[in-house]
Amino acid sequence: MNAQPMSRRMALGAGLAVLALPAWAAKERTTVQVWKDPNCGCCKDWVAHLEQAGFKVTVQDIGNAATRKRLGMPEALGSCHTAEVAGYAIEGHVPAKEILRLLREKPKALGLAVPGMPIGSPGMDGAIYQGRKDAYDVLLVAKGGATSIYQSYR
Repeated sequence: MNAQPMSRRMALGAGLAVLALPAWAAKERTTVQVWKDPNCGCCKDWVAHLEQAGFKVTVQDIGNAATRKRLGMPEALGSCHTAEVAGYAIEGHVPAKEILRLLREKPKALGLAVPGMPIGSPGMDGAIYQGRKDAYDVLLVAKGGATSIYQSYR
């Protein structure tokens, strides 16, 4: 086989591979910084959910109480992990699609929160829960701590 046709085929294959990449891969991925307890399994599952949605995630296994306070997230909205993305605070098991929406819409807000640990939310949806899905709300948190429903999951 002639080397020139092979290199052309390889170049064509590489070009097609680039076209097949997801949209987020064409540009730099958005980084989400997460603070969590090192032993929390649901936090690890939530991180995996974000990575599957195309986010680059860095994790600090030092707990999240100090970060929640530093970011100004009200304690009453607390959960097992706190994150920061593009200047927004993310508290708890917020679905990646709502974070993407937040980044697209860019509201003047502190961030998003899913208080507690609702079963069926990302990271709280493992096999142990046998498909159970509790209703929950993703809250938009204003800089002063007031909340409004950003998205309901029923």
